Amino acid sequence: MKKVLFALAATLALGVAHADTLKKIKDSGAVTMGVRESSGALSYTLGDGKFAGYHVEICQRVLADIQKSLGLAKLDIKYQPVTSQNRIPLVQNGTVDIECGSTTNNAARQKDVAFAVTTYVEEVRIAVKANSGITSINQLNGRKVATTTGTTSVQHLRRHERGQGVNFEEVFGKDHADSFLLLESGRADAFVMDGQILAGNIARSKNPADFRIVGEVLSVEPIAIMLRKDDPAFKKAVDDSITAMMKSGELAKLYDKWFMQPIPPTNTRVGLALSEATKAAWAQPNDRPMEEYGRK
Repeated sequence: MKKVLFALAATLALGVAHADTLKKIKDSGAVTMGVRESSGALSYTLGDGKFAGYHVEICQRVLADIQKSLGLAKLDIKYQPVTSQNRIPLVQNGTVDIECGSTTNNAARQKDVAFAVTTYVEEVRIAVKANSGITSINQLNGRKVATTTGTTSVQHLRRHERGQGVNFEEVFGKDHADSFLLLESGRADAFVMDGQILAGNIARSKNPADFRIVGEVLSVEPIAIMLRKDDPAFKKAVDDSITAMMKSGELAKLYDKWFMQPIPPTNTRVGLALSEATKAAWAQPNDRPMEEYGRK
């Protein structure tokens, strides 16, 4: 840990001219973390303004390292709920300093924001009711497919080779919980989204056995913590902290805690084992966009 803190301190000293976010944190003694209310085990609300999840805890640890490096006796972490639609603008305009949700790192977004090294590699899948008979993309013809406003999942469905010529109607949820409700209530026949978000919503539903994740992998996407663009000192501080967690085994422990063990508030398990793609991202830390990941 001392080596990590020393590296972070060196980063601050070298990058002070550009370290707008670090200066903002040091001067104010506060930082604003963007969080999601229903992004599976990555980031979700516990109610009463409290948030939890794999990415939330990673960010809490990153900010603790930065607090020590800045010599702050106390750091006030403010939690700002964000949505798929407003998360990028809120990072850009300074409302949110570090976004710890379920954001895919892609080339288009890299024009507007920066991403830390990838901490989770996602597979976009399809959730359906277990008794629907749907097992593949080509069975969605004439069906209603739910997705969350501001996300890219249905685009992958349309582009997939087995989705060519399949005509379906999109119905939109305002957030992931709302999209799952469309499926649960029968207003949609399928919900297309990140696999862990689907699994998390199913695990917390009234009757998890009523749902299944089926069909082809539509896309492989690196999910990462989002930062303001052109702030290299802050990005390096965040990356150094995360990379240290990868090397020490702490990130693997956090993954097990949030994906393989019972989690609050209902003490249900998401039950998604660590994928080979995520292991590879940890073994060689990088911030490569989705376009550099081949479709499975």
